[in-house]
Amino acid sequence: MLGRTLREVSTALKQGHITPTELCQKCLSLIKKTKFLNAYITVSEEVALKQAEESEKRYKKGHSLGDLDGIPVAVKDNFSTSSIETTCASNMLKGYVPPYNATVVQKLLDKGAVLMGKTNLDEFAMGSGSTDGVFGPVKNPWSYSKQYREKRKQKAHGENEDSNWLITGGSSGGSAAAVAAFTCFAALGSDTGGSTRNPAAHCGVVGFKPSYGLVSRHGLIPLVNSMDVPGILTRCVDDAAIVLGMLAGHDPKDSTTIQDPVKPFTLPTSADVNKLCIGIPKEYLAPELSSEVRSFWSKAANLFESEGAKVIEVSLPHTSYSIVCYHVLCTSEVASNMARFDGLEYGHRCDINVSTEAMYAATRREGFNDVVRGRILSGNFFLLKENYENYFIKAQKVRRLIANDFVNVFNSGVDVLLTPTTLSEAVPYLEFIKEDNRTRSAQDDIFTQAVNMAGENLTSAIPEPHAKEPEQLHVTSFSYLPMTNELAGIIETFVVT
Repeated sequence: MLGRTLREVSTALKQGHITPTELCQKCLSLIKKTKFLNAYITVSEEVALKQAEESEKRYKKGHSLGDLDGIPVAVKDNFSTSSIETTCASNMLKGYVPPYNATVVQKLLDKGAVLMGKTNLDEFAMGSGSTDGVFGPVKNPWSYSKQYREKRKQKAHGENEDSNWLITGGSSGGSAAAVAAFTCFAALGSDTGGSTRNPAAHCGVVGFKPSYGLVSRHGLIPLVNSMDVPGILTRCVDDAAIVLGMLAGHDPKDSTTIQDPVKPFTLPTSADVNKLCIGIPKEYLAPELSSEVRSFWSKAANLFESEGAKVIEVSLPHTSYSIVCYHVLCTSEVASNMARFDGLEYGHRCDINVSTEAMYAATRREGFNDVVRGRILSGNFFLLKENYENYFIKAQKVRRLIANDFVNVFNSGVDVLLTPTTLSEAVPYLEFIKEDNRTRSAQDDIFTQAVNMAGENLTSAIPEPHAKEPEQLHVTSFSYLPMTNELAGIIETFVVT
């Protein structure tokens, strides 16, 4: 039952083949068995069982709230959840319990979803490996697959198996691992520069970043206000469409959300790509791109072409500037957003009471890790009066050029862009930490952050070589580890202008 799609399980619940309580207990049991993955920071067992019980009562009365009623879900621990601790994987917010739910969390609960818990991440979502949170790194479920272990034995004789586990990607690694390990059917992540799509690619699940403004950010603890988007992680594309349909729409509490009514979104019953024009950005053929990803990218393009789609090379000429532009804008907004954590109103507060300034400095030194402090320092440098014009304003101008690149490509008749998500497959933890967070993030965000600056919608999903129906669209790999290409496209019901 846990391996079925969301729609299949919803049908089973409606037909009485399983009850919400039984389903919840199965997921809780698996969460305990896979605790070593460190996917969850908080497991809300009592809350989940109570919600499942209420869902069961509705089903008995024939008053189901829809496809999500009784479905176990997980939420990244940077979304506010009423009466459940929200930490952002940081000492700064340990013990913080919000008085309200984020809009996306409330929408899930209003549809009867069962909240299993809060998932692990990089501290304040700053990272690409889910290795830098205060609660420890998240382990990729694929690390324990038979195929991977056999592969590692062939490559590294005498190596300690416990140190060979793979990273999940980040920063929504906990949510990706939770979905991949079958402990829930859908999970919320956040995506500022690829933080939903990156771990989705590494963990073999579907990761969807909606267009900016399509889904409310209210209650998502901000990293970069102008780029943050709630993301969706599921095990198939149809499930992601179901969840998106529940979450999309205007929110009076978020002025950046779309004002027009959102049409219900459903996948077509057959996948006809004959009239589809797919663009392959030539700038994404980076020298650092692994041969395996390059081969997969080519096979994906060939698959679409063999099914009748038109595949053409396109140009996004300002791509080479995007990662530097992203760094300037990201750290600048981080510096502004992190100023609220001062120890005066909520969150961690140090014991030093010599002066307000000393308390403020010590609180932030104790509460933030080196990565967060480093980004705050960089951002404040870019925002200095003497640097503002040369860095922040110039970066904003380059951001407009990057956005125009996408507009020009889509106006030329291209429907979808097909790109890699990451430079390589998931790497072992010990290899990943050989480089610092900033270097790794720059490498891992190279293909993903540009669309956050442009505001487009993205999904890390690709059909299997012989897939015919939409339900068969999976994030999968032609090798022994998950790996995906990224589909960036303008779809009428998703576009926010």
